[in-house]
Amino acid sequence: MLDVRAPALPVERGQRLGNEEYLRDFRARDAAIRNGDSWKLERLQHFEEVGVPSRDALRRGDWEMALRLLEEGRDNLRDIQADEEARGSVFHRVRVVEEPLTPYIQWELHSLRISAEYGERVRILPAAAIAAAETDGLLPELTIQDGKVLFRVLYTDTGVPDGAIRFTDPDIVEPWTEYVREAYATAEDIASYFDRAVAPLPPPPAA
Repeated sequence: MLDVRAPALPVERGQRLGNEEYLRDFRARDAAIRNGDSWKLERLQHFEEVGVPSRDALRRGDWEMALRLLEEGRDNLRDIQADEEARGSVFHRVRVVEEPLTPYIQWELHSLRISAEYGERVRILPAAAIAAAETDGLLPELTIQDGKVLFRVLYTDTGVPDGAIRFTDPDIVEPWTEYVREAYATAEDIASYFDRAVAPLPPPPAA
């Protein structure tokens, strides 16, 4: 179990970014990383991605098409990973899961399993492992770039992307980097989790 309580993340010490501004800033900073690690913590169990055909198929209840479209995205994932390797950029993702899995999580884990095949470091953390850190609410959605910039990614109540809050103060970024790194160290590799908990499941309902 992850015993460490989560660090503070005072909103007033960050800068609020709209969705487009966040995406531009994130992409520019990501492209500039050389020989650095980045970290992502995903906690919510449902998101509403926009403009993702496989996600749209899940929403319609067409599970076969959702999986087929994920498979068709392999070339793009290969290109992304080749670019990251060329820059010495290593991306680590900690995906918190609650069981039974929501339809979204079941779909996302299929997507992340494929990403992991091309080199993304993905590990799965049961929600019970972070219970001590969530006495006052769920952990935030975070992306940390090269240990220098932390984005708290925001969503509406229905899971639609809603921009982010950017933090650059080392007193905030460094403790969170260490926290997510420790969470990653205690988590399970997606390959073993997928084989045990995801592969045997029937198709989920539309969501």
